[in-house]
Amino acid sequence: MLKLTPILLAIAYGLAMYHFSAWRTRRELSSSSTELADPALAALCRKMAAALEIPRIRVNIYEVSVVNGLAAPDGRIFLTRGFLERYNRGEVKAEELAAVIAHELGHVALGHSRRRMIDFSSQNALRVALTTVLGRLIPGLGGWIAAGLTSLLSARLSRQDEFEADAYASALLIRSGIGTAPQKALFRKLDAMAGGGGGGRAAWLLSHPQAEKRIAAIEENERKWLEA
Repeated sequence: MLKLTPILLAIAYGLAMYHFSAWRTRRELSSSSTELADPALAALCRKMAAALEIPRIRVNIYEVSVVNGLAAPDGRIFLTRGFLERYNRGEVKAEELAAVIAHELGHVALGHSRRRMIDFSSQNALRVALTTVLGRLIPGLGGWIAAGLTSLLSARLSRQDEFEADAYASALLIRSGIGTAPQKALFRKLDAMAGGGGGGRAAWLLSHPQAEKRIAAIEENERKWLEA
């Protein structure tokens, strides 16, 4: 029983972290956001809603300066104020922001946003358990090895989710009559931002797989769909 105690404590810790993180995320997003009201973006959202056969797609503006899109665990979609400001300055087109919205809808539809919250808690629990076990076996290095293993697991899951959400977005954009050109153009624009000294602010791309790999995957999907 004593040998199981660290694992049971890790599981309890993971559950507690999940509930706390979900509560904190809901509170932060609700207190720092307003509904998107731009006419051009609203029209594109109506097109996508019609393609999905749902009444509407509600998008909120999260009041932070980074360039990012978010899918909350409760299914809400957010664009950051930083992304909207790029659009207002003409650096990003309405169709390109629609591609971001479609991508975040993909995370919701495929269950990624909720699973990521659970994965985050599970990874914390796993790290605690591994640190406890490896710390005894390899004093001084156990915690470092445990952190590295859980980080590798998280990165692999995240990359897979992004490619899946891209594929969902591509299909939705094609069905909506918007097409994938804005989706691919946005990746190239954000890649240029990241490489031109403004990378710290283009979080939506920096936290995702490389732009060219994503574009190649989109084009491969399009070829498959045309052949089907």
